[in-house]
Amino acid sequence: MSRIETGKIGEEAAEKYLSEAGYLIRERNWRCRAGEVDIIAEQDGTMVVIEVRTRRSRSSAAFGSAAESVDFRKCQKIRLVTEVYLQTQKQSGRTVRFDVITVLLGADRNLIDLTHIRDAF
Repeated sequence: MSRIETGKIGEEAAEKYLSEAGYLIRERNWRCRAGEVDIIAEQDGTMVVIEVRTRRSRSSAAFGSAAESVDFRKCQKIRLVTEVYLQTQKQSGRTVRFDVITVLLGADRNLIDLTHIRDAF
């Protein structure tokens, strides 16, 4: 399974989880010149920008946890892309929360674990 396939499966699992939890999905893989955000959702009037990190069970130990991979540089990039999104949508005054969802997949692509970290950064 390629890195792109792994990421897509993780994002689909995260989107399903968020929808079932009552989030309204606004965008998925929103891109601009500054970069990309995985999911933009809304919950109780708050815009929620979600970074999804997916790992396969056998690769987790070698590369650290999925949550650890969201470093300072990645957080700054997500904030920048979010600012561009807010400006293009004419919503600059919106309340925004940044969450991380980590997904762990088994060898047969089955979902082993999904963890939602609210207010991650």
